[in-house]
Amino acid sequence: MIQLPIVKWGFIGCGEVTEKKSGPAFSLIEGSEVVAVMSRNPARARDYAERHHIARWYTDAQSLLDDPDVNAVYIATPPSSHATYAIMAMKAGKPVYVEKPLAASYEECLRVNRVAQETGMPCFVAYYRRYLPYFQRVKDIVRSGQIGKVVGVQIRFAVPPRDVDYNRRDLPWRVQRDIAGGGYFYDLAPHQLDLLQELFGPITRAVGFYANRAGLYETEDTVSAAFQFPDGLPGSGTWCFCAHESARTDRIQIIGDRGRVVFSVFTYEPIDLYVEEGRQVIPIQNPPHVQMPLIQNVVSHLQGKTLCLLDSVSTTSVNWVMDKILGKI
Repeated sequence: MIQLPIVKWGFIGCGEVTEKKSGPAFSLIEGSEVVAVMSRNPARARDYAERHHIARWYTDAQSLLDDPDVNAVYIATPPSSHATYAIMAMKAGKPVYVEKPLAASYEECLRVNRVAQETGMPCFVAYYRRYLPYFQRVKDIVRSGQIGKVVGVQIRFAVPPRDVDYNRRDLPWRVQRDIAGGGYFYDLAPHQLDLLQELFGPITRAVGFYANRAGLYETEDTVSAAFQFPDGLPGSGTWCFCAHESARTDRIQIIGDRGRVVFSVFTYEPIDLYVEEGRQVIPIQNPPHVQMPLIQNVVSHLQGKTLCLLDSVSTTSVNWVMDKILGKI
């Protein structure tokens, strides 16, 4: 087991997610610090390093991996390069923390897992919602039996197009299949599917229907799916990224034979618990840097103090489910 007295991170990628969700947490955790950052854009790399007081910046990933002071790597690039950078880092003898989804396809996830096994280097994936107080409460409600035996699960998600979706000359990378693996479904559904698999086990069957209804970009903007967990529990989901504002929805409903719990995944609206005694509204506050609880666990693992189970093997099933729904496998 790896034991690093101080985890010295090198960032590959310094985009939006690193500004608040994750980046600051690496330096706030005891025994963890950021020593280098890389972006192919020199101005961005230098600016990020200067603003966050990081000693060195690079424009080439291999140069960062060759830095002897870097002993762990955070990959915060779009999914198409996750597998390549993760494999490079592990072959360089450095553990990895990768933004979700693990890769742009199920097949690429398998490549990452093979290299992790060959090198013995851990590869963690940023499904940080598992560790947030909000979702820990949902987990407690379900596992304590407050809603009885779970008999059904439903995901409902709908949002209007973003302004950038109308710019055909410069579409966001999240709707470019060769970069993201799919459309917004491939970017957002992973968090929902990972949370449900954390609760009920890996999805064993999945089928989906998908379409592009608005014609703003080439990837899917509307998805419907049905899936099943190991004990036979059925689930369903609908995702729409071209809805009218009045249809905006971000809810998961877990139905039991004695009640139900309803919660959001992205907006953190108060949890609604419906039981025989009536409705309970449960507000939960999350930390300002939402990835911090998971990063703390990863750092403790790399210091040899605890065990973080949120690795590439345990999260590959998310890509399998999405690829099944989108007909990629």
